[in-house]
Amino acid sequence: MKESILSVREIKKDDIDLVTQYWLDADNAFLTGMGVDTGKMPGKEEWKRILAEPLGQSYEEKKSYCIIWLEDNKPIGHSNVNKIIFGEEAYMHLHVWYTGARKKGSGTILVKKTLPFFFGNLQLKKICCEPYALNPAPNKTLAKAGFRFVKEYITTPGWLNYEQPVNHWEISYDDFMKMQ
Repeated sequence: MKESILSVREIKKDDIDLVTQYWLDADNAFLTGMGVDTGKMPGKEEWKRILAEPLGQSYEEKKSYCIIWLEDNKPIGHSNVNKIIFGEEAYMHLHVWYTGARKKGSGTILVKKTLPFFFGNLQLKKICCEPYALNPAPNKTLAKAGFRFVKEYITTPGWLNYEQPVNHWEISYDDFMKMQ
């Protein structure tokens, strides 16, 4: 059996429909399981606008920044950061689009391949991630990728979420560089 080749790259205009469809095609149970308030879900055109806006911006201007995850050169997911303070910190999100691509250990490798884009292009000192505490997949992935668990607390972590317990994870640029 041939081993898959995992790679990452910045989002392109052609990827916008794929990311949009991931959100719009996901069933409510899956979305709720990762902490999404389905009542806040934007429509197709709004998703396209949200995803297209950063494409024409400099890294210093970006309010969000997306990296596409690939398996054998086919897009299977994405990671994005928002709440960006250029030169300081940003908050990362992890999304594997297809059920068949999940639970294979690929997420850890893809996160590690994604971090150089976020740290380098946004000149970050720290990356934070706050997955839903009751969603085991991203929490396991972050631990394996070298993030440090800071705390669990209750918050509404983003514009698309409901109030929930989250696990706050961080990785500093210095810790990231020690892994290289």
